Parts: sequence; structure tokens; C-alpha cells
Amino acid sequence: MASKNINIKLKVWRQKNAKDQGKMVDYSLDGVSTDSSFLEMLDQLNEQLINQKQEPVAFDHDCREGICGMCSLYINGRAHGPATGTTTCQLHMRKFNDGDTIFIEPWRSKAFPVIKDLVVNRSSFDRIQQAGGFVSVNTSGRTIDANSLPIPKDDADKAFEAAACIGCGACVATCKNGSAMLFVGAKVSQYALLPQGKVEATRRVLNMVRQMDEEGFGNCTNTGACEIECPKGISLENIARMNREFLKASIK
Repeated sequence: MASKNINIKLKVWRQKNAKDQGKMVDYSLDGVSTDSSFLEMLDQLNEQLINQKQEPVAFDHDCREGICGMCSLYINGRAHGPATGTTTCQLHMRKFNDGDTIFIEPWRSKAFPVIKDLVVNRSSFDRIQQAGGFVSVNTSGRTIDANSLPIPKDDADKAFEAAACIGCGACVATCKNGSAMLFVGAKVSQYALLPQGKVEATRRVLNMVRQMDEEGFGNCTNTGACEIECPKGISLENIARMNREFLKASIK
């Protein structure tokens, strides 16, 4: 598809800090290449604002390769925008038309307070990880060959799929209850399916679920919106597995 330039209108959420009320601000941006990514379009907007002696828009970004999970934007009412299975940094402006109006907001969740503009504090995810997202098995020094510990291929594949979660928070932002069950389910499953994770399996799921509740995330009501909007296609099966692990750990 040949590249072309389009003119767009933006409605961007601007908020000075967590205490500020915040509001939508209108911008016009001309000459946007359809080959540019959504984040490159925001870079172009910020260059325009800086040249006009205005405050640039704060937004999260890092690898810009769909790996780090930093690019957390709500675009036209969808987490990461209109393309399914795509992070914001992988979204290209060819998905939009000349003259379009694009709404850009931060994640909306009590557990993800706004820091500034489109940047939210997702350290709650870090604390959940720290509560149990690790193994105590020594994996450094005199390690054994991976193939010497047989693991059923089905389990290995499911663990690999769960480990694909990048912790972007799209599941939370999409859920009407602000639930983090898909994220926590993926992290629990990643270890529950592998022998290295069996040592602290009981403590892991109890600690991670407790931390999730303490952070203020909502409850899961199985609407499935999280799976649909997850850029890595994390399955609801991981929530079911986490529930089974939690039930077993509670009984023990």
C-alpha cells in the first residue's frame, strides 16, 4: 500500500497530575504519514506543540516493538486502538482516514492512577509480581540441561503462551470492573505449569491474589473483554487455572 499523508483532529486527555481534574483538549495535525506508527504521530504532535511554545503531551513508550507493554493508550474507546492483537506502538496511521477525529485517553482504573496526561502508575502490577512471580530454584551456576527435565509439550506450550503477557494493563483498562485477573492468571499459570514453579506454588497464588485485592482491582465477572483486547491473546483459560490453584492452596 502506497504511503500518503492525512490530516487528522485529535482529542487528547490532558491532566497535570493525579489531583488535577483533567480535560479533553483539541488539536489539529496535518501531514501525517500513513506509514508512521501511532506513537510517531504523537511525536509529531509534540514537535508541533514545542514549536508553538506549548506543553508537550506526556505518554509512555519504550521499546516500540510490542514487547515492553509501556504504550498504554485508550484510542477511540479501545485499549491500544482499533487493530486486534496489536499494541499501540505497532498500530499504524493507515488504520485511520483523512479527516478522522481520534480520541486518546489514559487507562481508566482506580489501581492505575494518572501521573500526567496519558501516563498512569502501573506499579501495582510490579507489587503483584513481587508477591509471588518468582522461583526459588537456583537457575544460575551449575545448572542442568533443560532437556534432562521432561515436561509434557502441552504444558510447555501453555506456559509459553502465558509468559507472553507483557503486563501492559489493557485487560484492566478494558474490564468494566477494572479486574486484573487475566494478568495475575497468566503470571500464576506461567509457573504452575512448570516443575520449577512447584516449590512455592501454594504461597505464590495466595500471595499474588491477596496483593491483587489490596491494590484495589475489581472482581472478574467473565465477560471476556480482557481476552479480546489483550494484544498478546492471553486466554481466559489462565483465569480458570488460577482459580483452581487458589482453591487447592486454600484447602491446604
